[in-house]
This record gives sequence, C-alpha cells and structure tokens, in this order.
Amino acid sequence: MALATLLLRQVAQLPAAETSKLTKPRILVICTGNSARSQITAGVLKALDPRLDVYSGGTAPAPRINPYAVRAMQEIGIDISGGTPKNVRQFLGEGFDYVITVCDEADRDCPNFRGKVGTRIHIPFPDPAKATGTDEEIMNVFRKVRGDIKVKFTSYYETEIRKRM
Repeated sequence: MALATLLLRQVAQLPAAETSKLTKPRILVICTGNSARSQITAGVLKALDPRLDVYSGGTAPAPRINPYAVRAMQEIGIDISGGTPKNVRQFLGEGFDYVITVCDEADRDCPNFRGKVGTRIHIPFPDPAKATGTDEEIMNVFRKVRGDIKVKFTSYYETEIRKRM
C-alpha cells in the first residue's frame, strides 16, 4: 500500500505531458478549419483506441464540421457529428504527448506550444473541402482522404503511439 501511495505522489508531481504517458496519451490534431481533416483524424484515432485522449483544433476554425466529413465517417461506423470546430489557441496552456498537423497551412500557422509537447509531427493531406463536382464526386474525394488518413494513422498508432503506452 505504501508503494502505491508513493507512486501516486510521484505521478501527481509530473508535468501533464509526462503524466499522460503513464495513463493515456493526449493528442491534439490541427488543420486550418477544424472541419474535415483534423476531425476525421481525431475520429480515426479515437476509434483505434478509446484510451487515447484526442482533441482537434483549427488555426482558422470553420463555423461547423463539414457534412461530407460526417457522412464519410458514418460510412465506416464512426460518428463525428457531435464535434464543433475549435480554435487551436484554446489549447495553448495544455500539455500534449502529440501535436499533429494534417495540412501545410496549419503546420505553417501553428502556434508554438513551448515545451508542453512530447512529439510534434506534420502529416499533410489534401483538403477535401475544396472538392467540386456532383455530390457523389465530392463524397469520393472525402472517402479518399478518409481512407488515406485511416491508413496513415493506423500505422502511426501501431508503430509509435501504442508502444509508448
């Protein structure tokens, strides 16, 4: 019992980013509008492992999640419809094990988290919100980006995140 108490005291003294490595990784996914790519990525990561503490934000948040992103995720059984685009700046005071940018603009405009981040990575994807054409053509673009995100982040989870848990 004394050992458990000692460990709890030591954990309580660790910075947020280190503490989460002992419990569950904190992940922040960033894109420009926080309406498609970052929402899709966050949904994929949460579905891969519910123990992950996943957030998403945008450097210039849109008013709502793109309905095509919601539909694309529903097709694979993941519900992101309850999400709301958020400004990444609201997360600046928090610690994260991973900060992931999924578009070049967000990588360029991402604020500096100054030492509160374990790993910062950039994995860009094309913006499906720029797709034009028929409803089905636009959905196909979202499906492609969703599929690419799922493949890339399933691999990243398996090779990087899970082994640190």
